Amino acid sequence: MNIVPLAAQARSKDRTSRALRRAETVPCVLYGNDVENTQLQCDHKELLKTYAQAGESTLVELDIAGKKVPVLIHAIDFAPVSDRITHVDFYAVNMKKEVEAHVPMHFDGESPAVKELGGVLVHSLDHIWVRCLPANLPHELHADISSLKEFGDQLTIADIKVPAGVTINEESDQVIASVQEPRRIEEETPAEPAEGAEGAAAGATAEGGAAEGGDEKKE
Repeated sequence: MNIVPLAAQARSKDRTSRALRRAETVPCVLYGNDVENTQLQCDHKELLKTYAQAGESTLVELDIAGKKVPVLIHAIDFAPVSDRITHVDFYAVNMKKEVEAHVPMHFDGESPAVKELGGVLVHSLDHIWVRCLPANLPHELHADISSLKEFGDQLTIADIKVPAGVTINEESDQVIASVQEPRRIEEETPAEPAEGAEGAAAGATAEGGAAEGGDEKKE
């Protein structure tokens, strides 16, 4: 079972979210299984490290003044400019009850259609909904793309290597990856003038010149 530790502290009611962020601390909230909504705070650096390891599909063990609570990162907000974490929701889980989670997809191997034919690998799904006991939650799911040998070849949900105790909540025939033929860039060539157009243009030029000449004589 993968579980990532993280220390958290009770959040002081007299400190605003802005003040916490200025102090390199992230305001958080804990709720879920038999847990009252609890306002918490976490060190930004430690939280960022934990999120990089756990994402939203790996258990995190919150240590709140010695009390250990298994949770999932249920929602996380980032600042649009700095990309810093601004708020996190922790969902407390019951280790004896199944949960649903959005698990990232990872593709193994090498596609002959991509390597040898220059095809483009298209990922139709980057995350997959699964259901299982918290202890069985996979950090990521895997599928082998070495079977994609021709343009148009596809992998579906049925091709995913599903760990024991995990159920995928997606249609088995849903496409997760495919190989497309690369787009061909057609060379642009200048359009040839229509037959007789050059003669007409030349005639118009000659007439214009004659008219100009006539005007000069009149002057």
